[in-house]
Amino acid sequence: MKKLLYPTLFLFLNVANPLNAQTPVFGSEFHVTINGLTFDAMEPFLSTDGNALFFNSLNDGITTSLYYASRVNDVTFNYIGPVPVVNQTVTPRLDGVASVDTLNNFYWVSTRNYSTSFENLHRVRFLTSGYENFGPLHGNFYIPLPGWLIMDAGINFHGDQLIYCNAQFNGCANGLPCRASMGLANKVNDSTFNKDLNTDILMANVNDTSTYIVYAPALTKDGLELYYTRLLKNSTQTEIMVATRTNTVSPFSVGTLLIGAPYIAPEAPTLSTDKTKMYYHRKNGSLHEIYLRYRTGTSDIYKNTNDPDFGIYPNPTNGIVHIRSVEDVRITVYNMLGEEVLKTTSHNFSLSDVPAGLYFVNVTSNKTTQLVKLIKE
Repeated sequence: MKKLLYPTLFLFLNVANPLNAQTPVFGSEFHVTINGLTFDAMEPFLSTDGNALFFNSLNDGITTSLYYASRVNDVTFNYIGPVPVVNQTVTPRLDGVASVDTLNNFYWVSTRNYSTSFENLHRVRFLTSGYENFGPLHGNFYIPLPGWLIMDAGINFHGDQLIYCNAQFNGCANGLPCRASMGLANKVNDSTFNKDLNTDILMANVNDTSTYIVYAPALTKDGLELYYTRLLKNSTQTEIMVATRTNTVSPFSVGTLLIGAPYIAPEAPTLSTDKTKMYYHRKNGSLHEIYLRYRTGTSDIYKNTNDPDFGIYPNPTNGIVHIRSVEDVRITVYNMLGEEVLKTTSHNFSLSDVPAGLYFVNVTSNKTTQLVKLIKE
């Protein structure tokens, strides 16, 4: 039986104005638990479906290997073990900085053949059973000189564009690169990517190589937001940044600071496909661990509450709705007449079967109760 609320209550609910889509803002920090993991987790990468979190162990270049965990919820994952196939077994070794596209093409940095070959970015495609296309990634984005290597790289959602970081190591302080800059490369075939002809222009505002070392890039599915890490030269304080643009042929903007001091060594942001969740690592005591921040504004609509980490998106919606909350939730959706049209405990649900119009979503958790307007297009 449908339930009725007082429709007059709905008339006084105000919807907050969305933030400028070109200025992503993120809320407070949540620690991510990886059940069963007892060592460092660095350089996270979230799979395109959000169900797997890849990361590497301590980036010491001695026993650095790649691992993965399966999603329980946004802040909890279960440790599975080493990523199949990709890790070396000899010491010293470095296999790290995972990224994977929606077709299960997996990319990572490895020093296994350096400097016999300067192609130190590798790839493999995982199949339902087995794998194919294992080997170094070819292309003209390498700098084939001693001391230069690909320090970080990330594939985009579709697998047709790579954002890479060229870094020079030449005995600089603290084992850090002497310089580093980032660029874009486009797919030629399964084994080759070549530099975008306009990469220097597109990345000009990000690559402030006279002042900063920039690295650890992540490009959003729409290609409009570039997340990365920067380090002021001759310092040890890292910062997580974002640069934006209005279309995929325009240069990225000057970066905006997202996370810096007093956090110790925040690095390596990775975004969920819908851009609502940002994972990264930072130092926590003696270990590097993974953390999460939820996006506020742009695609989320908020009531004026003391819970900035609650959100509903997209809004308006064409049917699919996501509730952002680390709490278990109880959701009831009402139409303009106060009639109940849906009840669920899922953070993700569909309104595809209801007519276009204005709806009201009541979300209850152990922490809070929210009542929010939602537009179905």
